[in-house]
Amino acid sequence: MVEVNKENFDDEIVKSGLPAVVDLWGPKCGPCLALMPQVEELASSYEGRLKFGKLNVAENRRLCATLRVMGVPTFLFYKGGEISSRISGDDVTIEAIKENAEKLL
Repeated sequence: MVEVNKENFDDEIVKSGLPAVVDLWGPKCGPCLALMPQVEELASSYEGRLKFGKLNVAENRRLCATLRVMGVPTFLFYKGGEISSRISGDDVTIEAIKENAEKLL
């Protein structure tokens, strides 16, 4: 997983040659922190087929506002530089992340 921020977001995610999954998390978000090990494991299983990035919302508030992210956890799924789907809040489960990731392939 690559750490993304306002400086590298376009290059790493939007202009990526691969479809991308972005994990928007917060350092005080219990569900975010609980999911992170599973997400990192999932990311390694898609190595070379999908790019996974994680974005700390506390350090990137303006970018989150631009992305219309109102709460965490939120996952954004990019294909061809555009958001193709998103899940947030109670809808975020490892199964939902995997299901949306599969649709990108």
